Amino acid sequence: MKKLSVLLLAAVALLLMTQCKSPAPAAKPASITEISSPAGAGSEEPNLTAGPDGRIYLSWIDTADTKASLKFSVLGENQTWSPGSLIAQGEHWFVNASDYPSLIALPDGTLAAQWLADNPEGSEAYNVRLSFSRDSGKTWGKSIIPHRDRSENEHGFVSLVAAGPGEIGVLWLDGNKIKDEVGDMALNYTTVTSDGKIGTEAVLDTRVCECCQTSAAVTPDGIIAVYRDRSEKEIRDIAVARHTRDGWSKPELLSKDNWMIDGCPVNGPSVSASGANIAAAWFTAPNDASQVNVALSKDGGKTFGAPIRVDSGKPVGRVDIIAQASGEALVSWMEQAPEGTQVRVRLVHSDGTMGEPIIATAGSKVKFAGVPHMAMSGKQVVLAWTDGDTPNKVRTVTFKLD
Repeated sequence: MKKLSVLLLAAVALLLMTQCKSPAPAAKPASITEISSPAGAGSEEPNLTAGPDGRIYLSWIDTADTKASLKFSVLGENQTWSPGSLIAQGEHWFVNASDYPSLIALPDGTLAAQWLADNPEGSEAYNVRLSFSRDSGKTWGKSIIPHRDRSENEHGFVSLVAAGPGEIGVLWLDGNKIKDEVGDMALNYTTVTSDGKIGTEAVLDTRVCECCQTSAAVTPDGIIAVYRDRSEKEIRDIAVARHTRDGWSKPELLSKDNWMIDGCPVNGPSVSASGANIAAAWFTAPNDASQVNVALSKDGGKTFGAPIRVDSGKPVGRVDIIAQASGEALVSWMEQAPEGTQVRVRLVHSDGTMGEPIIATAGSKVKFAGVPHMAMSGKQVVLAWTDGDTPNKVRTVTFKLD
């Protein structure tokens, strides 16, 4: 299925779903403080990550020029972002409001970034591009395509994790089986070292949802990946796969929601790990009942508790989550309100109880098609999203989790 038609179907489906219920009131954002963003007018697709040293990195796409640019910034101790630094730039990139570039910091100080480039120019096919920096982002190496399939198909929705010293794990949706709109999207994984060596490619699942975000995290036992599955009957529930020293496990459903939808909702899950404490969040809408759920695990993702519904009644989804050492989790999602689309955050306790939802984006015209992201260092949480006012602009806020 071509990306444009999939996105259209998804937008219509989400619009209908989010009209089903009246929203519950959210708590006032008393503890939210906006940080002046280093991204200017025409910026979008922000992503956040916390490095091993606790520094928080913001990456985004700048489309104000004729060429798309991937940039990044680091949050300083004085709560200001460093000036934006260029990672890569190109004329024929695939810029999609739901398929985000990202950056990861490895324990040895190496930075790795990924983005998408059209293949060929003017088509709906695109490839993943990776680049490494060994000098804190001052210079970046030549881009690498991590997937072995180079055909004119879709390769994207990437998740990066630290896989070893100077090595990253790359999870992506691979369309190499799709020919002339016939075939299935697969979920693939490989490793890439900072000197460009690509490891063995593994296929985790041969039939997955075509354009929902993937997510992965590192546990004491290895890597855990979550994604939206796709059955022969078009059931698109969230699945989990784990990578240990024995290889990848057979995928299992995180929750049997039984959401049947004939078209990708463009609404992937999120997973986070803090030691053996794992937290996963996802959007689902069985029988047109839209909801955002969280599930917690205390054993590295081998088993999960029952889903905990966290939304306020009219969720759009587009989730992110941060697991805590305490077994709690902080979740963010997009919610429809009379004032417009909002990003809300909520603390989920290890016993399944919850704090009040807090509006993190008061006064912002949140872009409906965007995906907000969070990162945490110590007790400080940073959240980034695209403000959809004309022109688009990345905005960031911070708050502390007491």
